[in-house]
Amino acid sequence: MHNGKRFSLDEIINVQSLQEIQNKFSEATGIAAVTVDANGAPVTKPSKFTDFCCYVRSFPDGFERCKACDDRGGRNAMEQQRPVVYHCHSGLTDFAAPIIVQNEYVGALLAGQVVLPNPDFDAKQEMFNQLLPLGMDKEILSQLFDKIAIIPEHRLQAAADLLHLMANYIVEMSATNLVQKQLMTELKAKSELQNLLRAAELKALQAQINPHFLFNALNTIARLSLLEGAERTQEVVHSLSALLRTNLRDMEEMRTLQQEIKSIEDYLSIQQVRFGDRIQATIEIQPELMKISVPALSLQPLVENAIIHGLEPKKEGGHIYISGYVANNNIIIRVSDTGVGIPQEQIGAILKSEKRSSKGHLTGIGLINVHQRIQHYFGEQYGLRIESKVGEGTEVYLSLPSYC
Repeated sequence: MHNGKRFSLDEIINVQSLQEIQNKFSEATGIAAVTVDANGAPVTKPSKFTDFCCYVRSFPDGFERCKACDDRGGRNAMEQQRPVVYHCHSGLTDFAAPIIVQNEYVGALLAGQVVLPNPDFDAKQEMFNQLLPLGMDKEILSQLFDKIAIIPEHRLQAAADLLHLMANYIVEMSATNLVQKQLMTELKAKSELQNLLRAAELKALQAQINPHFLFNALNTIARLSLLEGAERTQEVVHSLSALLRTNLRDMEEMRTLQQEIKSIEDYLSIQQVRFGDRIQATIEIQPELMKISVPALSLQPLVENAIIHGLEPKKEGGHIYISGYVANNNIIIRVSDTGVGIPQEQIGAILKSEKRSSKGHLTGIGLINVHQRIQHYFGEQYGLRIESKVGEGTEVYLSLPSYC
């Protein structure tokens, strides 16, 4: 960590937002969860903890064992840099996803409290062997243990992978906060400050795949899992995983238009499950344009604004069109929608102000960020142009030089 300072988890992450993410994960998967710091101590309230585990934790020795077990699980996940499935001291199956900021382990997301169907391991007998010496009531332990869910291994692994992606999301938000603190306290030269702020702005734009969208996606997964066998659910999880992995991990500042379109397709597949037939999308890009380089996350804010502010307010929904072509020696990417439109007096202000709507969505920062980064890379003659008619829809034109 910079200057050798160790940061605690609650210093760099908003615990309330972390609690909401954890709660939504448990609601969507039916699996208990808690977040612990680098010493294994809880920093959030438990989500959907089983009665069995609450009983065990009500004993001082039981709580200390749980805390030590959580600490070992988190550190093991840190060492392996991935989710780790393990047996807790009570014989239940848990898993841990590490939270690492600037190569420093700051905590872990822990989940589980389930039993795997394994004929070679008697989880209940192992539980008795471990807990009866602590003075716990055998009958109560037996009754509470029998209520614990038996989860297939593949379902637990899927939940572990999803939790790992969420942990990476939290790392990105945390890194942004740390960069901003360091910028304010350590950098004085204006040119250096501007360069690092651009990096921080890109991190902030990545974080626009925000808890609101993540919560909606998780709730969609939960509802689908109740209504069908799992095939569509797997498609949604795959799209969500691909989207988060592309946008939140190992992302360079420039990437091909083909990579941008793949992210848009993953985003649209999730939103179309959420909105059903209310949202339709058409993508038509000239094939020779797919290899051009564009600033990362240039298109998703345009599509997200079209859905949130254009189509979602319309009861009947509408259509999004994404096209790419060459005009007057410039490359034009056009994102249009048949939504509610934007009043003319507001269009000029969109690329000059950053406002947040009452619903928690960003109404300007995504478009501003895209516009400014395009001009930074290619010049002030490029960027975004917006046309709209109230009641008919909106068109956003992204212009790039033909050599990009």
